[in-house]
Amino acid sequence: MSTLAPERSTGPLVIAEHEGWAEIRVNREDKRNAMDRASRVALLDSFEALRGRAKAIILTGTGGSFCAGMDLKERSAEVAQGREDAGEQWIAVNMAIRKHPAIFIAAVNGLALGGGSTLINTCDLAVASTRASIGCPEMGFSTYPGMAGPAAQLSGITRKQAAWLVLTTNRISGETAARWGMVNECVEPEALLPRAREIATQLAQFDGVALSESKFALDRIPAFITDWQQAMDHGQMVNSTIRGKSRAQAEGLARFASGQKNPGQGV
Repeated sequence: MSTLAPERSTGPLVIAEHEGWAEIRVNREDKRNAMDRASRVALLDSFEALRGRAKAIILTGTGGSFCAGMDLKERSAEVAQGREDAGEQWIAVNMAIRKHPAIFIAAVNGLALGGGSTLINTCDLAVASTRASIGCPEMGFSTYPGMAGPAAQLSGITRKQAAWLVLTTNRISGETAARWGMVNECVEPEALLPRAREIATQLAQFDGVALSESKFALDRIPAFITDWQQAMDHGQMVNSTIRGKSRAQAEGLARFASGQKNPGQGV
């Protein structure tokens, strides 16, 4: 593990850039890291600034919360003023993650409600603390979780697991989230960021083109491609695209053929 880089504050975010990866921490502890307009804009700006500079990006929260969803107090005030684009802006943040070439890792340090649950499922990888508490409270105020629901349903968990989140308002623990496959691992609180940073450091050793093209392929199969032949053909096309953009694939295969260890292998 390399020495951690100094952090810098960017409005409601604290950002640290490292060699090949970055860490973004939402810093609204008194609001349980809820997403207000300034936070959403700052996230979009930071994602764009890290494009091409970070192969992996960790998202986490300050204090006992990962993200308590949208800032409903601000949203209610904006609706009263006739401004109703907060939902579309939050969708834009999540779509920016899906379309970004970097691999996003959610480090779920605590409470993750509504939009926080959405963020976990939008990220490519996720590690949760044993203190994590994940849920969708929207049914309590007679609302379908318009982003957290679809994100859960697309995440690969079963229909009944998604229904538990969407219909009951009951929260699940980090251990349950790992058992369901909503997060990759559940670790003790003190191990959360070290583990997320270990994964980010490993990813940073891989070729950026191969990472991003593989990320996008994970979305296409089986969302758009369900036929086995088409899926296999698509896999060949993905590798052809990587070869056209980067020399790393040929160099990696040559190392493998000669018995050398490739970067990131076995970390």
